[in-house]
Amino acid sequence: MHFSLLLNSALILFSRLASASTSSYKEQLLLRPLPQNALLASFNFKSNSSSTSFEQQNFRYFPRSLGQILQHAHTKELHLRFSLGRWDAESWGARPWDGAREGGTGVELWAWVESENDEEANARWLTLTNALSGLFCASLNFIDATKTIRPVMTFEPEGIHPKGAMDKLQLLHGTLPHEVVCTENLTPFLKLLPCKGKAGISSLLDGHKLFDAAWQTMAIDIRPVCAADGECTLEIEHTVDMVLDIARSKRPRDNPIPRPLPIEQMECDTSKSYHGDDTCFPLHKSSEPAWSVSEVFGHPLKGSCTLSDTETTTESICVNVPSDRTIDVKGAFNISQSSHNNDNLRCFTLPTDGSDFDLSFPEQTLQAPTTLQKPNLYAARSITGYGQERGGIQAVVSNPSPTSAVSIVYLESLPWYMKPYLHTLRAVISPTNANNGHQNKSKSRSTEDNLNPVKETYYRPALDRHRGTHLELRLEIPASSTLILTYDFEKAVLRYTEYPPDANRGFDVAPAVIRLLSSRETEGGAPGMYLRTTSLLLPLPTPDFSMPYNVIILTSTVMALGM
Repeated sequence: MHFSLLLNSALILFSRLASASTSSYKEQLLLRPLPQNALLASFNFKSNSSSTSFEQQNFRYFPRSLGQILQHAHTKELHLRFSLGRWDAESWGARPWDGAREGGTGVELWAWVESENDEEANARWLTLTNALSGLFCASLNFIDATKTIRPVMTFEPEGIHPKGAMDKLQLLHGTLPHEVVCTENLTPFLKLLPCKGKAGISSLLDGHKLFDAAWQTMAIDIRPVCAADGECTLEIEHTVDMVLDIARSKRPRDNPIPRPLPIEQMECDTSKSYHGDDTCFPLHKSSEPAWSVSEVFGHPLKGSCTLSDTETTTESICVNVPSDRTIDVKGAFNISQSSHNNDNLRCFTLPTDGSDFDLSFPEQTLQAPTTLQKPNLYAARSITGYGQERGGIQAVVSNPSPTSAVSIVYLESLPWYMKPYLHTLRAVISPTNANNGHQNKSKSRSTEDNLNPVKETYYRPALDRHRGTHLELRLEIPASSTLILTYDFEKAVLRYTEYPPDANRGFDVAPAVIRLLSSRETEGGAPGMYLRTTSLLLPLPTPDFSMPYNVIILTSTVMALGM
């Protein structure tokens, strides 16, 4: 949690300043080098508006287009995610923001809608998804009743709502795992920012770099923040996280073909028997690679966003690197430095005169390697079985902590044509440390029979072509243990008109959402800790769509030959 704490601590002043006035805007970029020549870039933009100005449609920093949609759909809190790729927890460590600003593959949306009954909530939810679909050029209008659920344990409001307001709010959640996130979604995302990607840190958000990343997610969070005296502000937060390959990002756009280094510049393993003047087994460099912001993102930062609050000086770009890492700065700046849990954070203030700003990191051998923050959980999910009639799901969740047990909420949102057998649900706990010896293994077997990791279950079965399956489990995982969750399901037979054009590819199943329960979530407005698995590809029985075409061709050929 070290880097996530650094992210939060770096934004504490930033958040307080953003909420101090009735309407303010702040932005910040945090960079953290990762192993295997990767770079994590976290962009954060935060602005707010008073509830009075919002109700009167007096928008300054809050985007008018999004604000009018919220008013028309009676939405009090909204969370939207666009995600691509997979976070490699074993290589990159813990997720940024503890996974709270991360979504499943594709598009994920959940919101609290004000309504008197379920029918009114569904109608306003449909209005919200259709309006957001047009705003972000996405297929959010396909989030219908078959892709919508109402979670009961997984999500909690991040905002501080007025007293008694939660009684009339209903939570709805929908996913589109098949949605392909592209520049058509980035362009309207940037238009919601005050500087619209023309200045400040948003000028680094280029589609060629963002969608070439190994993992990226775009998040929009809108929540109310009400004080004890009843005065409320509406806060909107834009977050963009990406993991870039430094060597790949440094390639020129007009000639991106990778080329090997000359052999005299390569570090070779001379112990190999085949080593020679023209043969080299390359070694991984022990030094940190050289890179700069302009090389990785294609151009330097174009000054600061002049719309940001200039009454106080805040750092706009921070770098989390060891204290002995050399940084060359181009442009006027102020610097501040802080340390937390052996991590060093250096922050810089962008120039206000519109001049370019750049950071350069020369190739350097560090005295101590960069330490990774270990994740709180590891999770993986896969489809088991074979054949066209039945199958199974296996989810493996590991708790690496040697001392503390964890409580989690496991959420599955399955399509209606994937019908699980709840009586086949099995949850088995096994120790992850293989060096405990036979005695510890026998103890784990004896306690396994008395230990039921499933503490609470919520299940809503599917209705064909009307709604999907909703499954939520509250689970307890002991220290240094792995939870293996399995169940069987049956595949439904679709009508031929319900198959997509690429029917033989399979059908996408939304990722599972895992919420790690902790005492930190009891604090007002504190986001939870989340983890999402990868999406699944479900093969279904597919008819031979080419048969009518073949029959027509054969019949036409016979008739032509006969005539």
